[in-house]
Amino acid sequence: MATVLITGCSRGLGLEAVRQFLADGWKVFATCRDSKSCSELDVLKKQYDMLEILDMDIADNTSIDRVASVIAGQPLDLLVQNAGVYGPTVVRLGTVTAESWMDTLRVNTIAPLMLVQSMLSNLRLANDPTIVLLSSKMGSITDNNSGGGYIYRSSKTALNSVGKSLAEDLREDGIKVLMIHPGWVKTDMGGPNALIDAATSVASIRRVIEGFTLEESGSFLNYDGKQISW
Repeated sequence: MATVLITGCSRGLGLEAVRQFLADGWKVFATCRDSKSCSELDVLKKQYDMLEILDMDIADNTSIDRVASVIAGQPLDLLVQNAGVYGPTVVRLGTVTAESWMDTLRVNTIAPLMLVQSMLSNLRLANDPTIVLLSSKMGSITDNNSGGGYIYRSSKTALNSVGKSLAEDLREDGIKVLMIHPGWVKTDMGGPNALIDAATSVASIRRVIEGFTLEESGSFLNYDGKQISW
């Protein structure tokens, strides 16, 4: 049985990913900041014995290490780092604050690497492990033709850089690293005017993961598998 750990599972893409992987027979470790408030995960837990819900605040290293100790010794075929924040919704030149910027970088850029470091021993136990970092097309420097968005854009650009270094460092271990843009999705973050729903995004991302090779490790792809310029 394949095993996946997914972060940020209380709603949106994370919750949908949990649903789809469980339906396909995966063992799923689903993390959220407060499991007591993850009612939809509780509903899934009653349907699937393969689901384990774990409390984890991605911005808290102690919290990450606690989860790592719970799953110690268990092979991890797939790590999906989905948890993230947008930060301030209005970020124009002249309104950026160092405090809000650092808070967003902590969650979107620094925490994913801390998570990977804590889960490396589990990934190395698997036969064909993959790390998936949920990025954003807003992290593409080439695609930035509108300016603004300093905080979120920079956090995802930096995440892509982290992912590329991970891909090179882990290539000899056979661990693949994929940075992927989920599309503009109808979630709390994406809003009601987004183009696709969470089910479509997750199903598309899963198809990309299934066909992803070690030679492609370190790529920045769209949810449909197309390359995105850095």
